[in-house]
Amino acid sequence: MPHDPNAQFDQTVLEMIEHSPTGAVPVTPTYQDALARLYASHQIYAHSDHKDGHVTARSLARLPCFHAGNLEAFAAGQVDAETLESNASIFDRYVRSLPLAFHKNAESFRGRVVVHPVLHRAKHAGAEKLPVAHNLMHTLFLVPGAGPHPGLPGNYLYGSVLQVGADAAPGSWTVQLHDRDDGAAVFNVPAMQEALAKLREVLESAPFTMNELEALGFRLV
Repeated sequence: MPHDPNAQFDQTVLEMIEHSPTGAVPVTPTYQDALARLYASHQIYAHSDHKDGHVTARSLARLPCFHAGNLEAFAAGQVDAETLESNASIFDRYVRSLPLAFHKNAESFRGRVVVHPVLHRAKHAGAEKLPVAHNLMHTLFLVPGAGPHPGLPGNYLYGSVLQVGADAAPGSWTVQLHDRDDGAAVFNVPAMQEALAKLREVLESAPFTMNELEALGFRLV
């Protein structure tokens, strides 16, 4: 195999980022060239907590993912959607996992991330029947990574498995991921089990940048 003349220096830059509290490196051309190579190979991402800082994929690989603790039981039909761990509880666990100094900033995203499920009204046949309301399923998850913009505090992307239609039609279920700004990736399927299978694939693939999700069939929007 041909020897990569940049490999040793790029490894040095990776270690420098991991040992820096802000993920910073010198702004000389040599270091900037190394950063460009490391970003292109998805070995580093923009740091969510330090402007102009960087974080390595291998350090993010040590971080936990967060999703409903009883999601597998739900997928197996052992519990129903109403008993899934709440989005607020999932977000609480994410915040507690962060260093204390990041808690306040993380909490500032709660209103955006912990959203209420969409209310669906199903009409029954017959004039005497009133519309019956029930919540379509919506369950939160958070994974280490970044998008076109940095992620949430701690370098997390947030997403959801969301039921967007009551019938098994194309696009009735969606798996979505977001960074802290307007970056988003979407995967639409007709059935819940397909959506949950895609979520498992996402969790097993973390950490990643959102453009890497195109290999899993996601559409960037």
